[in-house]
Amino acid sequence: MKTTETPAPVPAESGAPVTKADTPPGPPPKERKEGTVLNAFSHGILVIWAFMVVMPLLWAVMTSFKDDRSIFGSPWSLPDTLHFDNWSRAWTEANMSDYFLNTVLVVGGSLIGTLVLGSMAAYVLARFDFPGNRFIYYLFIGGMSFPIMLALVPLFYVVNNMGLLNTIHGLILVYIAYSLPFTVFFLTAFFRTLPTSVAEAAFVDGASHSRTFFQIMLPMAKPGLVSVGIFNFLGQWNQYMLPTVLNTDPDKRVLTQGLVQLAVSQGYKGDWSGLFAGLVMAMLPVLAAYIIFQRQVVQGLTAGALK
Repeated sequence: MKTTETPAPVPAESGAPVTKADTPPGPPPKERKEGTVLNAFSHGILVIWAFMVVMPLLWAVMTSFKDDRSIFGSPWSLPDTLHFDNWSRAWTEANMSDYFLNTVLVVGGSLIGTLVLGSMAAYVLARFDFPGNRFIYYLFIGGMSFPIMLALVPLFYVVNNMGLLNTIHGLILVYIAYSLPFTVFFLTAFFRTLPTSVAEAAFVDGASHSRTFFQIMLPMAKPGLVSVGIFNFLGQWNQYMLPTVLNTDPDKRVLTQGLVQLAVSQGYKGDWSGLFAGLVMAMLPVLAAYIIFQRQVVQGLTAGALK
């Protein structure tokens, strides 16, 4: 059987007019139309989602500057005058300053402890092979799936027997234990993506394991540390169940407990403007942390896929 060979197209000579048949065909118009429709649909979903997230936040901020009559009379209108006394009243009379300080102490101490201990454990699990390595790693993963509600009663008795009930440092230790499984899981995967040649060169130059970790490997893991730090900060700042069970002293309440107490007390008093001011106070640090470090969060999440 003979096959017919089609002759190769002869390129047009210099200066010769290019005909329509010589130009390469473009993509089919149907594919372009489908891509445009898909982009418009996805952008529309994102716009709706952003509206649903941003509007309640803006409404809460706007309401915190109104008086009680304007809140119920015209809830969707802008405030006629800015009532900054709502914020001062919530900060002083509702004890939001004490709740805020306790939360900063607890979350700051637990966040530092979680990052230090979690990074050290993750580095060892990611870089060194020893008997029980995988077993310890899977124990940390199992801690992520364990419901905290099942551990509240035994945890209460353990903390009470250690004399750490209703104390700031006791709550810090519980927060560290609560956040370590996810931190170790996240940073173990991140340390595995870092090049081993840098650590080997440090060992050749005579650096110890601790010096190699703290001066070389830990700075290289900064994107991962920032990412997991933001996630832990959000979880610990908004934690309500653990402090409610382990911290019953009114003088040592954290911000989530204070907001519940503020909602109850201000609800009976009818001081809704002070309640919204306290709500915005508790919300602003979380928004500020994410806005400032959002680029580092994205870099930390995508670093493992890009390396």
